[in-house]
Amino acid sequence: MKCCENIKYRIRITGGAPTKNFTSWFEGMSVSNTDEIDEFNLEGKVKDQAALYSLLIKIRDLGLKLISVERI
Repeated sequence: MKCCENIKYRIRITGGAPTKNFTSWFEGMSVSNTDEIDEFNLEGKVKDQAALYSLLIKIRDLGLKLISVERI
């Protein structure tokens, strides 16, 4: 396996409650609530760095705020 391929990430975001659309917007990522109000996690494997950047751009375009990105 090459560096940065199929790595699992947890991305914590805020700025809106997860909806049914989140599953389709963030295909392949699971969506879960956190203990904090208005925060949630996206978790799943990311194909490569380009796919990770694509997720981050989507978060920005949806007006959500990035809290953290964690490789797990």
